[in-house]
Amino acid sequence: MSHTVQIGSKSIGAGCPTYVIAEAGINHNGDLATALRLIDAAVLAGCDAVKFQKRTPELCVPLEQRELLRETPWGMMTYMKYRERVEFGETEYREIDTYCRNRGIAWFVSAWDVKSVDFMEAFSPVCYKVASATITDLKLLRRIRETGSPVILSTGMSTMDQIRAAVSELDRQRLILTHTTSTYPCKAEELNLNVIAALQAEFGIPVGYSGHEVGLQTTCAAVALGACLIERHITLDRAMWGSDQAASVEPGGFARLVRDIRTIEKALGDGQKRVYDSEIPVMKKLRSS
Repeated sequence: MSHTVQIGSKSIGAGCPTYVIAEAGINHNGDLATALRLIDAAVLAGCDAVKFQKRTPELCVPLEQRELLRETPWGMMTYMKYRERVEFGETEYREIDTYCRNRGIAWFVSAWDVKSVDFMEAFSPVCYKVASATITDLKLLRRIRETGSPVILSTGMSTMDQIRAAVSELDRQRLILTHTTSTYPCKAEELNLNVIAALQAEFGIPVGYSGHEVGLQTTCAAVALGACLIERHITLDRAMWGSDQAASVEPGGFARLVRDIRTIEKALGDGQKRVYDSEIPVMKKLRSS
């Protein structure tokens, strides 16, 4: 059995309640009011944390993509201008930090570059998320390890060797892996939920699931298969503009997801076969001896 990892006031691992993260990401489209509404939806649904994404555009946008034109809600603009348009800075994150504290929900980010880690350190985040896209960025992994914070490492579009290399750069006592397939949205036949058990067996650390599928049933199945942490994108409306919206869950769906996860936790039990008191009257009625 793997150890547990502490994120804020919550323990994550076998035998602990499933840690549920609402991934707001950039579904706010650069609008602070929308971000605060996403936080409200996460709180109402009963989530443990809400997560955003932090990038330094001049470091994360490849040179050959910077001048490509993109159609956006604000008109045609270069990809670089778009990335800058949706990126929050210190003013927005100060507001988010205060708002989450007042609402009683943890928050953190996927930091996509070293400069973003340096930026986030001012907020003393409860943990860091390493996105699947950056799992091979060893410089980033080393900087995140230096912070001493717990780390959630996503494993989409990665080979086992790449995952092993990333794990070797991080503190396993503060590390949680998340199985994921980086397709938006992802087909059921490519979710491969049995990888959760494979990662648990190989690394002996807590393993969660980050889902990009349409619907909730397969995310619930991940909990039944042992995922100690669940992350799904949250949106106010799946019809909103943005590449992650179609694979996101609206507020009502997120509330149902958390409700069903808590029911599944109760239903799984401890694995010890017993006769319950509620069965005794039935047994007396249906058995002669």
